[in-house]
Amino acid sequence: MPTQQSRQFIHYQLLWMLGAIVILSLLKALTLELFFVISLIGLLIMIELTAPIYVTPQWRHRLKWLIGLGLLVFVYIVIQRILAILPSGVV
Repeated sequence: MPTQQSRQFIHYQLLWMLGAIVILSLLKALTLELFFVISLIGLLIMIELTAPIYVTPQWRHRLKWLIGLGLLVFVYIVIQRILAILPSGVV
């Protein structure tokens, strides 16, 4: 059963992601990769801003897996971008 803090965390993250979609759409720069990176940055910021001081709830421990998965996808995106920029004979 979700606690008040976990629901609030989810609401703030969804608000961040919705704001990212709106701003990227207004700038005509909405791509899945850019949306993912901005959402991951928002998640990392949200985790740091809402970190408890003394006791860490159980649901926050599971965020480590989400962060790890997000960072793996981020590394994949960066590698794909680098390979797209490099000339074909370099790699």
